[in-house]
Amino acid sequence: VKGTVTEEEDKNDDNVEIKKNDKPYLALGENLTAEQRATVLALMGIDSSKLADYDVVYVNNAEEHQYLDSYIDSSKIGTKSLSSIVIIEREKGNGIQVSTNNITYCTVGMYKNALATAGIENADIIVAAPFPISGTAALVGVFKAYKEMTGDEIDEENIDAALHDLVVTGALESSGADSDEIEGMIAYVKQAVVEHDLSDESEIRKAIEEGCKKFDLTLTDEEKEEVVKLMKKIGELDLDLDSLLNAAQS
Repeated sequence: VKGTVTEEEDKNDDNVEIKKNDKPYLALGENLTAEQRATVLALMGIDSSKLADYDVVYVNNAEEHQYLDSYIDSSKIGTKSLSSIVIIEREKGNGIQVSTNNITYCTVGMYKNALATAGIENADIIVAAPFPISGTAALVGVFKAYKEMTGDEIDEENIDAALHDLVVTGALESSGADSDEIEGMIAYVKQAVVEHDLSDESEIRKAIEEGCKKFDLTLTDEEKEEVVKLMKKIGELDLDLDSLLNAAQS
């Protein structure tokens, strides 16, 4: 790759690497220039001259707006699809491992929480962009590539809840709270909702209060309300408890 490549790092990065015998699946932003694509692939550890050896799908801007417009101002999504991902299926027990490159808004923990909500299990994922961007649209790429990799459709309800998870967590972190504590609280409450089949709003609110106490957080009434809405959605999904426990521990 010619020129200077900037790279934003996340302190909780899992340092995912593509190994020699891996069979990765790629979802690339449709609007990457040739030079930007080479940069993204280099950040993923992929030789761009060997791209034909990989299974590749492309994510377009219309798809990003289709899934994200309900939660994010369309101006923040923009008009170009640039964020890209590579995903590798791993054996049971691996859990979700994530690395990011040039992603400035979405943290590793935010992705893990959202991917667990989507029902994705046992995968190594690298999210990359040619220069620093938010990374919110990268989840759309994960969903497309995961379908190609496993042959399994991700239910629309899971996709919607996963994106809602990402947006709610990001909004809470934007208020100035510690990102690790917010992500831990969300994972804790999510685990409680699924493990104890919580559907009553008062029970969910109690779990949120316990989570805030455990992670030393203070939320406004409006913030708690947003978490309640998210957890009610998650409570209606058919999620694997062991996978959630793994993600929550991580």
